[in-house]
Amino acid sequence: MAEPFSPIKRFLARSNDDLVKIIGMAVLVALVSSAAVSVTAVMLRPYQEANQAAERQARMDKMLDTLPGMRDLMMETGVDTLETRLVNLDDGSFADSAEAAGFDLEAALQDPEASIALPADEDIAGIKRRANQSPVYLLQKDGDLKLIVLPVYGAGYQSTLRAALAIEADLVTIAALAIVEQGDTPGFGARIEEPEWLALWPGKKIADETGSIRIELVRGGASTPYEVDGISGATRTSTGITNILHFWLGDKGFGPFLARLRQEGL
Repeated sequence: MAEPFSPIKRFLARSNDDLVKIIGMAVLVALVSSAAVSVTAVMLRPYQEANQAAERQARMDKMLDTLPGMRDLMMETGVDTLETRLVNLDDGSFADSAEAAGFDLEAALQDPEASIALPADEDIAGIKRRANQSPVYLLQKDGDLKLIVLPVYGAGYQSTLRAALAIEADLVTIAALAIVEQGDTPGFGARIEEPEWLALWPGKKIADETGSIRIELVRGGASTPYEVDGISGATRTSTGITNILHFWLGDKGFGPFLARLRQEGL
C-alpha cells in the first residue's frame, strides 16, 4: 500500500527549476494566502463594525453639540442619547420597538424579503436596493417631538455618502446636517465635512407649502430657504447630496413616515 503522503513527497522532491513544481508552489502559496486573508477578515469584522458604529455615534454626538440648547434639553428630559425607533418605510408606521436594537442594514439589503430592488428611474440616490425598514432617532419631551434625525445615504462622486439629517419639530426646518461617512476627493468633495459648510444648513426648509421637496445644493449662491451653496469644484458631490435628500425625503424613503407624523403625531 502506498504511503498517504507519497505524492506530496514526490512533488517536493522535484527540482526547484521544474515547471510543475514552480506552478504548484505558486498555486499553494496563493491558496494559503487567500485563506489567511479570509480568516483574518472574518475575525476582524466585528471589531471593524464596532469601530464604525462608534465613529458614527461620535459624529452624531458632535452634530447634537452644534444645536443651540440641545444638550440642555436632553439633560432636562433625562436622556443622554436619542431614542432609536424602527420605521416601516412603505407606510411610515413604527415597527416593533424591540426590533430596532438588532436591525442590520447590510443584512437587510442582502435579503430579498427584507429589501426591494429600485428601478433606475426611481433610484436617484444610486443605492440600487432599499431596505424595507430603517432606524430613525427621536428626541421627545412630555410626549412632544422636539427633534428627529434621519439616516440618509447614496452615491457621491467617488464613494457612498452617509449623513444624518436633523429636522425640527415642524418636520420642515433643518436643524443640522452631519456627514457620517464619505470618501470623495480631498480638497473638493471631501469639503462637505467642513464646519463652515455644514453651518449653512440650519434653518433651511426641506419642502414648500404644498409638500414638494425643494431642498437642493446650488451654484452661484443660495437665494431661497430651500437652497444651500454647493461645494465649489465638486459638482458631482453636490448633485449627489441633493439626490440623496430628494430620495430619502420622498415616497420611497421617509416621505410616508413624515406624512404620518404630521397627521397622527407620535
